[in-house]
Amino acid sequence: MDEIHEECGVFGMFCNHTQDVVSQTYYGLYALQHRGQECCGIAVNDDGYLQCYKQVGLVSEVFTPSACQALGKGNMAVGHVRYGTTGANDPRNAQPIVVNHKKGKMALVHNGNLSNAAVLRSKLESKGAIFHTTSDSEAIAYLITKERLQCESIETAVERTIPHLRGAYSLIIMSPTKLIAVRDPNAFRPLCYGKTEDGSYVVASESCALDAVGATFIRDLDAGEILVFDKHGIRSLRTHCKKGKATSCIFEYIYFARPDSCIDGTWVHEARKRAGRILAQTYPVEADVVIGVPDSGLDAAIGYAEYAGIPFDTGFVKNKYIGRTFIAPSDAQRRNGVRIKLNAVKSVVNGKRVVLIDDSIVRGTTSRRIVKMLRDAGAKEVHLRVSAPPFLYPCHFGTDIDSKENLIACGHTSLEIANIIGADSVGFFPIKKLESIVSLPEGFRLCKACFNGKNPIRVSKDVGKNKFEQKIGAVRSEAEGN
Repeated sequence: MDEIHEECGVFGMFCNHTQDVVSQTYYGLYALQHRGQECCGIAVNDDGYLQCYKQVGLVSEVFTPSACQALGKGNMAVGHVRYGTTGANDPRNAQPIVVNHKKGKMALVHNGNLSNAAVLRSKLESKGAIFHTTSDSEAIAYLITKERLQCESIETAVERTIPHLRGAYSLIIMSPTKLIAVRDPNAFRPLCYGKTEDGSYVVASESCALDAVGATFIRDLDAGEILVFDKHGIRSLRTHCKKGKATSCIFEYIYFARPDSCIDGTWVHEARKRAGRILAQTYPVEADVVIGVPDSGLDAAIGYAEYAGIPFDTGFVKNKYIGRTFIAPSDAQRRNGVRIKLNAVKSVVNGKRVVLIDDSIVRGTTSRRIVKMLRDAGAKEVHLRVSAPPFLYPCHFGTDIDSKENLIACGHTSLEIANIIGADSVGFFPIKKLESIVSLPEGFRLCKACFNGKNPIRVSKDVGKNKFEQKIGAVRSEAEGN
């Protein structure tokens, strides 16, 4: 893996009357497609009757007109686009997760990563639970169901489940009569809600999905907040809201989110431009043109160019018709795969001293190919500026960052990295200035664990993304000791 992969995206809709919620959910997921391209799914509630369809593929591939029509109409729906940080790319791991129990049905969608997923799963298995997926989300569904069988309402079951969960989780849960939105007490991942002109409520990972269905943004959920939507309106449950605990993921602003989204009061486009300006202040260089690696490097490149007074131009053309993540059948084809995604604009870079802005460097192999592409197109100099600090640690909260031994910055200085990737110089964003690119609400801080190794909460032993594809005695031993 030489790229940081997207998160999952969640979407939910509650209406006071039956309507075509499938089309609206389709548009919402389409707007969130950047957060996950492995698989997708939609579950629809029609007066307590739940139908679900999910499959591997992009939203446009999975939800054909016939598939949408088969789901019918309803007054509620939840949807999901997935890039899994726990569990392999397998149809079984597609969401929503639908559970049938003696008090009814439930559909759940999850964005994030539980840092204690293996421990939870082992405890549940020891009590007879049978898992059908290899994702951590199923453990959440089991816990909520277990509590629901012992209490009077789904929202009480959710309240009782939260203390068992550790890590990142933005959830949307659909019962026969209610839609429930949950943001974890650290607010690692974004979640917001809005309202359409006809009075329907919409919950989504990003505000751009609200725009896609014509909903007016109301606000982001607070850290630890549970919102309940039903025929009586909205209720906010704040049992688990604790001031000063929120540690939002900085990489939402640097890479994950769409530039037209606003997260916790900060417009993503503006945050990236500020990052570019700080890079220009920190690592100035004499150059003729500033270019960005599409798409998440473009906004920072604009900010760099504005501050430095160097012209900004389009240095690469991105192939928009690749579809799902490009998978080549051989090593040789994988090495050349970047040329299928990107091509340098020779008229822009030929004979020029180029400042190249990218969002991150993982292993360095993609960066090396991109720099070579610019050299082949005639660039005299290539100065790489990165709008994130060096990755030094894996992430336990949903960002699919490689293990330490594969992170180029763990064993090399900036000068050495420049030599490895063939650039004239490399400059990383200064970690001490990350807070200056966002305007977080009072009591919110940033999670920077992938840069400084300081996890905001305790983390269980990690055994990798595909930990549930194999038997792991160490995990079971840890669970028995907790």
